Amino acid sequence: MRIVRLDDVQSLPLWRRPVSLLFLMAMAMPVAFATWSALLNNFVIEVAGFDGGDIGWLHTVREIPGFFAIGVIALIMFIREQVLGLVALIMLGVATALTAQFPSMGGILTITMLSSIGFHYYETVNQSLQLQWIEKTRAPQTLGWLLSAGSGATIVVYVLIVLSWEALGLTYSIVYWLSGGFTAVVALVCLLAYPQFEAPHPQLKTFVLRRRYWLYYALQFMSGARRQIFVVFAGFMMVERFGYKVDEITQLFLFTLVINMIAAPLLGKLVAVFGERRALIIEYAGLCLVFFAYGGIYYFGWGVVLATMLYVVNHLFFSLALAIKTYFQKIADPQDIAPTAAVAFTINHIAAVFLPALLGYVWLTSPGMVFVLASIMAIISLLLSMLIPRHPAPGHETVFQGRLLAAAE
Repeated sequence: MRIVRLDDVQSLPLWRRPVSLLFLMAMAMPVAFATWSALLNNFVIEVAGFDGGDIGWLHTVREIPGFFAIGVIALIMFIREQVLGLVALIMLGVATALTAQFPSMGGILTITMLSSIGFHYYETVNQSLQLQWIEKTRAPQTLGWLLSAGSGATIVVYVLIVLSWEALGLTYSIVYWLSGGFTAVVALVCLLAYPQFEAPHPQLKTFVLRRRYWLYYALQFMSGARRQIFVVFAGFMMVERFGYKVDEITQLFLFTLVINMIAAPLLGKLVAVFGERRALIIEYAGLCLVFFAYGGIYYFGWGVVLATMLYVVNHLFFSLALAIKTYFQKIADPQDIAPTAAVAFTINHIAAVFLPALLGYVWLTSPGMVFVLASIMAIISLLLSMLIPRHPAPGHETVFQGRLLAAAE
């Protein structure tokens, strides 16, 4: 196993450098995950007869591995982060390929748990590697381009589903096998073809929970809680309330991803120019209005056109969440990145473990109230984002430290 220090990567061909590997992984993961997401609501409703309560439980099970992402800290004592991330990506691909082979409540929950372990452990390591391998000055734009690359791969998947689902008479089984198998093969190639990259700052392999990161933890917690409501119920609403078919919901996802692919690098530039504070204030203020409007679909009978527009705008605002990553990169000790990524991922999923199941029952009686609760969460996130200083740095993590420094001078 060849080990290459980041200082020496310029001697490698462009395709074998760390950022190239990040782009490959960014494009491979969505092929499995986006396919799983695009077909999921139709699959569980048509094949397994799921209702709102059932879909809530499915997503609760899906988020349990995210809650235990802190286990990455133990694993990287024995496995290099890069290897762990790629093995987890292979696991995601294999589990996705098997999804349609278990069309019962128990089977779907089991295979969902396995694919979720792969997804969440991959994402935890991937976030850590991004912050270690990308220079701080280039991070916002590079992260934007990585988001764009993932969107591009997802677009290809959605176009293929839209064009071939009816025309070729595809089945859930065939599509899941192809997409999951592709992701697993690409991850295996990456595991074998790339050297192991050595970051200049060895990562701590112990549990790290620092008081000065409290605002980052709070933003992560609220992000996970709020995002779960959208991920679980927005797409489910389009199928349950408006009767979207597989190719129609995929067209919605496709249009959303095209917009995101164009916008993500621009949003990364926006974060770089205006700073994390302003970017997150814009995101959370916008999400508050979006979720209130979602509730209006049920309380005032607003139609499918508005619901479709809200879905697209919601995704655009979510793209600004990369500002949370760059905020942490600016305030963190370099050796804290890997263990804190695991801790943050766990914090992000605390609410995700119980909210889907709990709100699934709320959904059965008052779907609009689910989105009103999401709006309240967006308001809390907005208030937290106002505590980020214009130029965050170690010792200057919140506006409170800025005031203390000014008073001391």
